[in-house]
Amino acid sequence: MLLIETSELRKLYGSTVAVDGVTFAVAEGEVFGFLGPNGAGKTTTIKMLLGLVHPTGGQARVLGHVPGDPAVMARVGFLPEHLRFQPWLTATDFLHLHARLYGMSDAQARQRVPALLAQVGLADRAQTRLGEFSKGMSQRIGLAQALLNDPALVFLDEPTSGLDPLGRREVRDLIRELRARNVTVFLNSHLLSEIEMVCDRVAIVKRGRIACVGTLDELTRGRTEVEVRVGGLTAAQRDALPQWGEVLSLDENRLTLVVADDEILPSLARWLVEGGARLYALSPRRLSLEELFVRIVQEER
Repeated sequence: MLLIETSELRKLYGSTVAVDGVTFAVAEGEVFGFLGPNGAGKTTTIKMLLGLVHPTGGQARVLGHVPGDPAVMARVGFLPEHLRFQPWLTATDFLHLHARLYGMSDAQARQRVPALLAQVGLADRAQTRLGEFSKGMSQRIGLAQALLNDPALVFLDEPTSGLDPLGRREVRDLIRELRARNVTVFLNSHLLSEIEMVCDRVAIVKRGRIACVGTLDELTRGRTEVEVRVGGLTAAQRDALPQWGEVLSLDENRLTLVVADDEILPSLARWLVEGGARLYALSPRRLSLEELFVRIVQEER
């Protein structure tokens, strides 16, 4: 079942194109990473999916309905990147206020709020005013607010911002727990290592369009980077190296190239040795999400 579907989604602000024909889908129970440089259209896309901004063109469906439908939004949680909470409220009062906005009964809220505060590590801060919270604590109470209504779909915009390594690990564990409960997570983060650890699929956006979408294996397929320690390369071998892949670097005793398929590595090793070179090591390495992201952004520039 698809919980998010977009087709040629587009948004103009005057003559400025913020989102330019975005098409993707997110399945139930999936953790979906949404990545891109600043100004790529990520936040505008999220706002359209939440019904906060109306698209100029194209279509979007969230939980099978038009974004913004109150019945649908009651099943959606959202943690915005920039938190603006009432500083005079305590953590408990803040969550009880949002519980009333969701239509929860007082009995439901009294049961749900303490459990959520414990889940995000704020049980000992239940009666602390939000104005006294650090950035990391504010991020935690924002997470609790996003999960208050036990959503089927939750949007997390930079959920680990301001958190220390332990806090980031707790958020990762929380996301995995949500996935185990079949909750769909739409995750936007600049910490690509975090995305790499928790996401089932990712989409990379640039200039308002989807540059690529898929699992990490799918996106990095055909981009195995190989580091070779070798001595005695002949001039003919140096000239012929591009037949094996893209040569990234080459010096007297070390070369790095990108090959399209791991299966060619035994042939590459045999070719080097039979040609007279001395092969000391051959180390393949799959491209990381961060490296893939940087290359796509650099191609844009």
